[in-house]
Amino acid sequence: MRGCVRRAVVGLGVMLGAVAVAAVEPDEREASLRLAAKGRIELAFSPWNDPEASLLAAIDEARELILVQAYLFTSKPLARGLIAAHRRGVRVEVLLDAESNRPRSFSVMPELLAAGIPVAVETRYNIAHNKLMIFDPDGGSHAAVATGSYNFTRSARVANAENMLILRGNSALVRAYADNWRRHRGEALALRSLDDLPARDGKRDGKRDGRESDR
Repeated sequence: MRGCVRRAVVGLGVMLGAVAVAAVEPDEREASLRLAAKGRIELAFSPWNDPEASLLAAIDEARELILVQAYLFTSKPLARGLIAAHRRGVRVEVLLDAESNRPRSFSVMPELLAAGIPVAVETRYNIAHNKLMIFDPDGGSHAAVATGSYNFTRSARVANAENMLILRGNSALVRAYADNWRRHRGEALALRSLDDLPARDGKRDGKRDGRESDR
């Protein structure tokens, strides 16, 4: 009897795993990209370094476009930096994980929307786990991308063990990130206000079964 129960539990786990990865079927998978390694790398480890300061400097340097993709976004300084860039004429667009950026999460989504920054939320995936800022992808020598484990939160800055890279001087790499961002944006739900957020799906106590937490 105990063996039957064990097999049933394993079978259920396999079924749940299949559901989790069903967003892309195996025969739809694409080959990974291979790009030439070149350019300059800025590396920051928190809590010893200050990734947020590096991001704020990159935001200030942007001239035309900043694309943001975030799982968690609660950092007020980063929100203010993006709003300031928007107000000086830089086009700023933001993609967020729908479930991790609801009003009770302390997300900066309301501030971004109030400032007139286009915000869309990703709902297709169990977790929209990217943490990216893409700067001037069509700007030649000014193109850069920031990526790593670093969420845009105070905890990531002062309490977590995180890493972040800012990659400059490789326009093909930055374009690849921008193309992927636009692909995600094409699937996302644009918001005019918080009222446009979709209803929670498969939630218990505010968390979807199986969703990991980076809080």
